[in-house]
Amino acid sequence: MTVDAVIFDWGGTLTRWHDVDFHEEALALAQAVVQTADEPVDLGALAPRLHEANSAIWGRSRVEQRSSTIGDLFTEAGLDHDPELLHAYYEFWEPHTTTDPEVGPLFDTLRRRGIKVGVLSNTIWPRAWHRGFFERDGVLDLIDADVYTSEIPWTKPAPEAFGAAVAALGLSDPTRCVYVGDRLFDDVWGARNAGLRSIHIPLSNIPSEQVGHTEGEPDAVVHRLSEIANVVAEW
Repeated sequence: MTVDAVIFDWGGTLTRWHDVDFHEEALALAQAVVQTADEPVDLGALAPRLHEANSAIWGRSRVEQRSSTIGDLFTEAGLDHDPELLHAYYEFWEPHTTTDPEVGPLFDTLRRRGIKVGVLSNTIWPRAWHRGFFERDGVLDLIDADVYTSEIPWTKPAPEAFGAAVAALGLSDPTRCVYVGDRLFDDVWGARNAGLRSIHIPLSNIPSEQVGHTEGEPDAVVHRLSEIANVVAEW
């Protein structure tokens, strides 16, 4: 096998896993709700609606592989929002977005070997947020192509999502690509079902409600990103 590209999941793979307080997340989201009356927005009353809406759109992602955006989340909750007021939500998540220190050296090694580097992330966030995090951490210029499901109709594990990432890299043969991720359903099963090889990095504490209906069998397992270059070299 010749490896043309290695494509990476984002959260829990290029960033370390963090347990998140989803009630606090919903309170942060509520601060972007457009006020329609003279009374201040009751964040505590809106938070459960936003939490339920968040669960619903990610449920569709797992079951139907349908993508969503932040705007879709508010629509699901039956609320209007102003994107300019999402700063509290952004600030809530920012501490969880730090790129693993091993990412830069790994990406550099792969590219020096002539292997393209891609990113495919299940996300409701806009592209600018993700690219901003990569730029902040000094690795944006080491990424050849990045695909965010907020911009396409599908989410992982749909084969079309993986196909979009392969195509974004200017490639056409998924069998010459490798996907790296922390989830056995979205990442491992999805990648192999789409024709890619897969590497599992099992460092995340995946909540039971986020586990899909199938667990894939990875082609390799690593416990640090720095191990990936050697695995790919053997292939």
